[in-house]
Amino acid sequence: MPSKKILDQKAQIVADLAAEFKQAQAMVFVEYRGLTVAQDTAMRAELRKAGVSYQVIKNTLSGRALEAAGVTGVEEMLKGPIAIAYTKEDITAPAKAIKPFADKFDVMKIVGGVLEGKAISASDVQNLAAIPGKDVLYGQVVFTLLAPITGLAVALNEIAKKGEEAGAATVAQLAVVAAE
Repeated sequence: MPSKKILDQKAQIVADLAAEFKQAQAMVFVEYRGLTVAQDTAMRAELRKAGVSYQVIKNTLSGRALEAAGVTGVEEMLKGPIAIAYTKEDITAPAKAIKPFADKFDVMKIVGGVLEGKAISASDVQNLAAIPGKDVLYGQVVFTLLAPITGLAVALNEIAKKGEEAGAATVAQLAVVAAE
């Protein structure tokens, strides 16, 4: 039986993780067994740049922290060596940051995740990674909003050109009639 000191330390770790997980917008669970130290270091650096936290935590501690954070349905994902990538900001960031490494390294596998407190499958994580970034989405919305106005402007311009051509032809015909 572990000592009271060790149990208190573990309880504190679970409490700290639960606080982090409650604030997390999205999490991705990854099997990482077989990564080299260099690969893991490079991946962690890229994840930090993307604002994503990445931790390898004992599954029992992770499970308790997730449960304390109100996240359920992830028990099956916490089998074997699992790392958790999560963020408090952009919900697509963990999936987008992890996916290139999972594609690049055969030994790394996305096993699932959590989105706004609800468990999602590995395929849902893949779909989440495919969503364009905020700037691209904003551009698409603006384009969609401007498309009808742009179409109207083009149509009015064509009508004006045809009117000018028809008007010029009418003026030319009048000039010929007046000259006769």
